[in-house]
Order: sequence, then C-alpha cells, then structure tokens
Amino acid sequence: MMKSEGLFESQGGPIILSQIENEYGPVEYYGGAAAKNYVTWAAQMAVGLNTGVPWVMCKQDDAPDPVINACNGFYCDYFSPNKPYKPTLWTEAWTGWFTAFGGPVPHRPVEDLAFAVARFIQKGGSFVNYYMYHGGTNFGRTAGGPFISTSYDYDAPIDEYGMQFFFNNCAISFRKKCTVFFLAWGWEDDKVVITHLENYLGEILGNLFKIKRRLVVIQSPLSLLRQPKWGHLRDLHKVIKMCEPALVSGDPTVTKLGNYHEAHVYRSKTGACAAFLSNFNPYSYASVTYNGMKYNIPSWSISILPDCKTAVFNTAKVGAPTSQIKMTWVHRFSWESFSEDTNSLGDNSFTKDGLVEQISMTWDRTDYLWYTSYVNIDSNEQFLKNGRYPFLTVMSAGHSMHVFINGERAGTVYGSLDNPKLTFTGNVKLWAGSNKISILSVTVGLPNVGNHFETWNAGVLGPVTLEGLNEGKRDLSSQKWIYQIGLRGESLSIHTLSGSSSVEWGGASTKQPLTWYKAFFNAPAGNEPLALDMSSMGKGQIWINGQSIGRYWPAYKAYGSCDRCDYRGTYNEKKCQTNCGEPSQKWYHVPRAWLNPTGNLLVVFEEWGGDPTGISMVKRVAR
Repeated sequence: MMKSEGLFESQGGPIILSQIENEYGPVEYYGGAAAKNYVTWAAQMAVGLNTGVPWVMCKQDDAPDPVINACNGFYCDYFSPNKPYKPTLWTEAWTGWFTAFGGPVPHRPVEDLAFAVARFIQKGGSFVNYYMYHGGTNFGRTAGGPFISTSYDYDAPIDEYGMQFFFNNCAISFRKKCTVFFLAWGWEDDKVVITHLENYLGEILGNLFKIKRRLVVIQSPLSLLRQPKWGHLRDLHKVIKMCEPALVSGDPTVTKLGNYHEAHVYRSKTGACAAFLSNFNPYSYASVTYNGMKYNIPSWSISILPDCKTAVFNTAKVGAPTSQIKMTWVHRFSWESFSEDTNSLGDNSFTKDGLVEQISMTWDRTDYLWYTSYVNIDSNEQFLKNGRYPFLTVMSAGHSMHVFINGERAGTVYGSLDNPKLTFTGNVKLWAGSNKISILSVTVGLPNVGNHFETWNAGVLGPVTLEGLNEGKRDLSSQKWIYQIGLRGESLSIHTLSGSSSVEWGGASTKQPLTWYKAFFNAPAGNEPLALDMSSMGKGQIWINGQSIGRYWPAYKAYGSCDRCDYRGTYNEKKCQTNCGEPSQKWYHVPRAWLNPTGNLLVVFEEWGGDPTGISMVKRVAR
C-alpha cells in the first residue's frame, strides 16, 4: 500500500526507513532452527518488496544482509551492528516505562535520558528514535501485559493527552485558529517560535497546510508538554545538530581524562571539530583538562563542545522550565443503574465436563467468562448443625475472579503483573439441597511479550474443592460446569445509545458489584484535554458514545518502592517510581473528538462496587 501510494523516499515520499519484525531475537533463542529460518525468510520477504529504503530488525543480532540490526533499550552505547559497514541505530530509546495496575508509576529523569543519548552519539551512533516520544492511551481492551494500565503515558516528553497550538497566521483556520501537531522547536519568552515553516512543516504535512515563509509566534505557551523533559531533549538535539559537520566526517578519537572521564573528539578535513567530555562517575563532580582548558563536569553527565572549545550543553544541567500540570474539576454526573443478574443464565450458555481455559472460549471478545456449577448438600451434613461452613478453594490461572454462592458474593481475588495466578479460599454458606456456585472470571489484557502465547492460560483451571463435608474433601473440578461468555449487558450492547434502551434503568445504587451506570452530559467548553476522575470506583470499564475508554482499576493501589529519585547511576524501571499506596491510575483520557456538543452517553460497568457519585469530568491545565 505504501509503495503504491509513492510514500517511500526512493519514490519522493517521506519514509526513509522500514522495520520488519520486532525484538524477535530473544524469542529466536528458544525456537531453534525453525526460528532462524523464519528470520531469514522475513528479511528476504522485506527486501524483496524493493522499496528502495533500508530495512531494520530490532534486537536481532543475526539480521541477514542487507537488513540492519538495531538496538532497543535504556542505553545503547554498548551496541555495535553485526557488520562494520552497517550504521549504528538506536530504534527505541526508552523515555520511561509502562504502568501496571497495582504498580507504581515509573519516571525516567531527563538528565539520565539525555546522558544516554549523548553517550550513544559520542561513540558513533547514527540514529536515535524515542520510545515513546508521545505517550498514548490503550483505549478499549487493547492494553496488554496482562495488567498493563489503560494509560500508556510512558513518562514521554509529550504526554498521552498531546498538545495543541494555535497560530496567529494560518491558511486553514477554524474560528481564526489552526491546530497543528509537531515535535520540537525553540522557546522565546515562554512562547514557541517557529521559523522556515515552508521547509519544516510543509515537508511533514504536504498540501494540508499552505503557509507562507514567515516568522510565526504561537500565541499560547507550550503548557501541556512534559517539562523539563521535552525542552531538555530539544536543547540536546539542537547542540548535536551543531556538531553534525564533524560527526559525519569519521570515527572519534578517544582520550582518557581520568578513571571515569573521557574525551570523544570528532574532526573533519575542513576544520570542523566537536568534543564530548564525559564523567561516568555516579557520585562525584569532575574537573578535567582538555586542550589546555579546564571543564567542570557534573557526575553522570556529558558536556558537548560543538567547536571543541565552548561547552554549550551538559546533560545534567537542565535549563528548560518545569511545567506544573493540574487536573481541574469540570462537573459531576446524574446517574441511573442496572444490575447484572448473577443467578440467571442466558440462551447462549453451554455445558462441558470439567473446567476450560478462558481465552480459548472467549477468543478475547470479552474480558468475562462465567463458570457455574451446582453442589448438592445432604441434610445430614454436620456443618448444618454446628455452623462450621465448608471451605471452598478455587484456583485460577488469572487474572481476577468474583465468587458467588447462591447469588451472594463470597469474595473477590486478583493477581498481578508479576504473578497473574490467583486462588480464592474461604468458608462459604451452603444450605441443604442444591447450591449454585458461580464464578465470574476476568482477564486484564493478553500477554504481549514472550514465547508461545498460546500456552499462557487464563481462567479457572482448578482444582475447585470443598472441604469440611462429612466425606472430607470434594473435588468439583471434573463435574459438569455451565459456561456463559460475557455479561448480559454486553450482549445487549447497553453501552450504546440504541442498546441502553433495551433494559430498565433505576436509581443509582452505590457499592453494588456487577452494576452498570449511565449518564448523559454535554461537552465541556474550551479546548483543554479532558479526563474522567474514577478514584471513587473499584474496577471495571468505561464507554463514551459507544466507544470504549478502556479498563479502570483505581481500587488496586500501587505497591512497591517509591524512594527518592536520583538521576545518577544506571537507570531501570524500578528506580524512580511514584504513587505507592495510591491508585496506579485515577484519570482516564476522554478524547474531545469522541464528544458531541450535547447529549453524550457515558456508561460505566463496575465489577467491585464503587460510588459513581464521586466520578467527575476534569480538564488538564497548566498552572
């Protein structure tokens, strides 16, 4: 498709590089000869498309020629391609890490990120691509993991809410304003200044915008960027660009300036010179001498000298402003509710002997699968006389489940990113005669990295046992179980405007499990990004005008270590975390593009039992 549209650089288009596969190398290690053959086939298939641009494989040390193997990671200065004539590419410079439900929120200090990029460039790196530069949102049920949160903000320089700019001169306008997205240009007096728009923006947007060559000053500050991360990286990119004449002229000369200190110097035949002075010591400042001049270098940092004389930039010295972003209250909602019936089974239910794996039944069309079975209790059971109720054990491969006995909830259990498996245990109140055991098993995303996904099970696989009966222990695992895929509300599509009229809604009950809530609202005025504050709720899903915002789970408090963050020293995703003891995610992005001016339908399905009166619309603003 891209070739037929003339989008590759060889055709005059904007695409200069293509990728086949992604991080298959670690999987190949376990796959043997068949996996190696697949890599060869994939490379040949890609090259055979004759796109006229290079192909890369990330984390693929044996990428066959002419495909270029590339590096992904927090640091890639150690990396070299598998052939000396291939360029050194960093295809994913990780700006942060994903958030998991139940986990703290990771942050990567920009001082360390800039240090990592400068380290890569000083050692001969040719290309850096950030993952993520613009954070995102896992709308719907697209979040993987399992247990990855709906927010995929990734501590990126541009957060998941994006940024909007309003130009004072624009050929295409709406109410005399034009919204344009871009990555990086300069600051001046708290305003963004863009020059040579015809060269930069015109190349990116083609004929969408016809803008004359002129100085354009954006009228509103870059208030919603993640600062200082965005600004510090912009400054780094600008100084690397200043070094370009020397950087592209050959390999660096490396000189030791101390135990932890080095000078990487690039020179061109025309006299261009650029130097990178590094201090790898994570504990102490350094004073080094280079070309007869002294330079003070903070710990764990690099100073860049575009002319081999003046230190224009240091990775640890942040000059960009710090943004103060706030979520401000807009309004609450007026709710109606509808409860799922835990005692009834739909027409689409079916019976099987024994327990089944969940995803093989649902095919990921829903997070929910009901497991229902019956237990007959003889009137002579001792527990009916002494009140010592039987002990139920339900073992599940993941990821969460609610246990109901005769329609009453007996308990809820859930796993975690590190250990999705879970077990319910507890005494359950049974009576003489037939008793109904209903288990609602819930998935929280599918695995997205690793080997043999088909073997990564979910759901109640057992054993399911009852102890404390006259007979001792009774194993229920192999008896007949009735299955129902999904919820009644899902089958009726009550999250849509047309489907919501198919059930009778009542007053808004609170703290009730398995309850649907609906409300109507008008789009808030203004253009600020919007979100829902779900901190009063437990766990569930959200829809607006029939489109899924995603899963929410503010009741799962973040556990882990949230110690003081120090940029110095090797970074990992556990190093600089926040939100311990708080919800992993409380705000859920609402795209304004999904909203109508009036009459928007908001539907929430609550699994645990929350308080919908505490849900509020908020907008993201700068203070």
